[in-house]
Amino acid sequence: MASPCPQGFHSSAALGLVVLVLGVAAPLTAQQPRRARDLGIVPGTLPPGANNAITDVQGVRVGQTTIVEGDSVRTGVTAILPHAGNLFFDRVPAGLHVGNGFGKLIGVTQLSELGELETPILLTCTLCVWKAADALAAYLLEKPGMEEVRSINPVVGETNDGYMLNAIRSRPVSAAAVRQALGSAASGPVQEGSVGAGTGTVTFGWKGGIGTSSRRTIISSDSGWTVGVLVQSNFGGELQILGVPVGRLLGRTGTKPRPDAQGSRGSIMMVVATDAPLSDRNLGRLASRAMLGLAKTGSVASNGSGDYVIAFSTHPDVRRPPVIARKRVAELTNDDMSTLFQATVEATEEAIYNSLFAATTVSSRRGTVEALPVAEVLRIMSSHRAIR
Repeated sequence: MASPCPQGFHSSAALGLVVLVLGVAAPLTAQQPRRARDLGIVPGTLPPGANNAITDVQGVRVGQTTIVEGDSVRTGVTAILPHAGNLFFDRVPAGLHVGNGFGKLIGVTQLSELGELETPILLTCTLCVWKAADALAAYLLEKPGMEEVRSINPVVGETNDGYMLNAIRSRPVSAAAVRQALGSAASGPVQEGSVGAGTGTVTFGWKGGIGTSSRRTIISSDSGWTVGVLVQSNFGGELQILGVPVGRLLGRTGTKPRPDAQGSRGSIMMVVATDAPLSDRNLGRLASRAMLGLAKTGSVASNGSGDYVIAFSTHPDVRRPPVIARKRVAELTNDDMSTLFQATVEATEEAIYNSLFAATTVSSRRGTVEALPVAEVLRIMSSHRAIR
């Protein structure tokens, strides 16, 4: 990520990232060129896609706006677009899994009832979900062909970044920030760590944020599919990496100058995309497996944690026009799901690790949350012979 300038939007089209900096403070340091896999931390056995990102699923794009205002606002927006067309007229099947429902996930009842997405997915901060949803609806209703639309179901998830870094009561996400995230959405590499909806998040007492990963699967000799996961990590517990109790062995957290005010509270949003032709029922099953990947990192989905998973399929044959008669398609069978389950578990686990390893130290008026001490973590992992 480029160094923030005093004010204005700055974009990187290749990464789908826009930075909005207001005021003179610039707490975001240079992005660490580290991902878990680059450091020898490789969950599972399935191979990743070309970018090891949710955008390895063909058609999926990600856009992000990072908002830094004065000495107290550290937040943003992350947008996930399933395909480049108009989702309202070319909907994708989707499933939901709620690990713990302490959160504000807008649009969830219609998604569950109909089993489909008709808008992009936005991630942001807790008290900004309604502003983001309103901005998303306005943005989409302005699109060509939407003149007669009388109902739309924006889907917006959140985590609470107000415990340490963000002045969340100011509700700083604007319509312009939402539009910038949507407009900058791109395929290819995805910026991770202290960016977008992950700008102000805290995970296991260290700086968390946006993370992503993917896996390629082989269902039969002539078919294979991709599963990609993107997370907004902001939860507590005891950090484990590949089964090693890293959090316990570090013996501290990175929150300064006061003890971690978040503790076991916080949340995680997980978005799972696949190009496999799945029904909304099997997408719900796929979504539930992301919780297994989350558990591997040390979360127990505590009472104060909102743990949500949305899964969708981009396969053209399972898309859903709202009016035109739906054609019958060859969806994968239940027996085909096991490898996709494995892919989801592995990609979720690695996405969470990437959200930590890629994050940078962030400061605000209320304190500082340090990035995970990579050198110490690698020493611990090496001593346990857990690095490839």
